[in-house]
Amino acid sequence: MKRVQVDFERIAANEGGRLSARDVYADRIELLWARTQILAGKDKALMEMYLKNGSTFRQMARLAGVSEGTIARRVHKLIRRLLDGEYIMCLRKRDQLDSLELAIARDYFLEGLSQKKTALKREVAVYQVRKALKKIKSVSE
Repeated sequence: MKRVQVDFERIAANEGGRLSARDVYADRIELLWARTQILAGKDKALMEMYLKNGSTFRQMARLAGVSEGTIARRVHKLIRRLLDGEYIMCLRKRDQLDSLELAIARDYFLEGLSQKKTALKREVAVYQVRKALKKIKSVSE
């Protein structure tokens, strides 16, 4: 579980000494919005509808033609992956990774593809994906 940093100066400046949930999560929402820009296609559209337009899961489900639960699961998985920051760490260390390793990192950490599906998408052996992920994890530590 990630630590949440609290801005004590903002709490002290607040009259009642309390922050609303909106204030507490405002920084996290800004971070999510910034990281949403690295997404592509449907995932990016889904997150923009959720964060920018404030659409409900029901509204998004109607537009997409799927169940509300499917949309909720997809949004929550995307949020978890974006806040996790493993792919962001790969981008920061991109000078130590080649283009295939960055592509594998995107597929695995951001899109949530399995090693097998990543191998099929990139037309490489599962062994190469596993080897690349091992290198990525060692570089990011």
